[in-house]
Amino acid sequence: MGAHPAAGSPLPPSSPTGGPATAHPQGASPDVSLSPDTPVPISSVFKVLLVLEFARQVAAGQLDPRERVLVTDGQRLGGWGIAGCVDDVEVSLRDLAYFALTVSDNSAADVLLSRVGLDTVGMLARELGLARTRIVGGPREALASMLDDVGARTAEEFAPLYRALPDEGKRRLSVLDPARANASTPREVTRLLDLIWRDAAGPPEACAQVRALMGRQVFRHRLTSGFPDEVRIAAKTGTLPGLHIEAGVVRWPEGDTYAVAVFARSHAMAADLTRVDAAIGAAARIAVDSLRAGGEPS
Repeated sequence: MGAHPAAGSPLPPSSPTGGPATAHPQGASPDVSLSPDTPVPISSVFKVLLVLEFARQVAAGQLDPRERVLVTDGQRLGGWGIAGCVDDVEVSLRDLAYFALTVSDNSAADVLLSRVGLDTVGMLARELGLARTRIVGGPREALASMLDDVGARTAEEFAPLYRALPDEGKRRLSVLDPARANASTPREVTRLLDLIWRDAAGPPEACAQVRALMGRQVFRHRLTSGFPDEVRIAAKTGTLPGLHIEAGVVRWPEGDTYAVAVFARSHAMAADLTRVDAAIGAAARIAVDSLRAGGEPS
């Protein structure tokens, strides 16, 4: 985990969780971190890079944000937003970006990725100096790897086969292996946020679009839980069984701004664990408070 003025802080091991993290103040070099260079699967946090690349292509005139696409049954994965719809939905590219970041819509991300290009998202990471960040596919590829890992042909077959696996078998899923999944490190994730918040990750209008959409994320149970109501947080969650992530930027009323990334692993191989979500917020607050005080976390 990590934090820096615009980034995160280390997540000390606790009874339910433990993991890498980082935090640092925006545009500044100090940071607070624990294992900040440990590669970790980033799950839906990859959507920040995806939408940034989309916004850059729009700014360059390569894509029309008003272009409409039809999302059909074969493109839906289940979940939030379009992904959970029963009927076909026609939507603009810019609304796909909206759904991908605000409700972590997997179908929206897949369709947008097919338009933007997988290779270009990986090239963007390298252009920004994120040498340890790798993007190998979208949500559909992640689902396909999970089906393969348990020997399922369909999502319906997957559920009982997954439940029957021992926890050690679940931990060996490809999506939880940073060598086989979309992955990065806490340091590089907070660096990405720092670049976006300083308009250094692309044209100012592209960075502004990503900031605005992250500020509208509907999930408020992780980083936000560690801070007072007056603190503004723009963030993106990522969740897999046993892996709970959030990366975002914390802004205090007086303007102090910190980028934070917390990656937590849990003993229980579940996606919804309230204690872990609360630990993410607590760890982020420890890191940011330490940076604000100019010292080390206790």
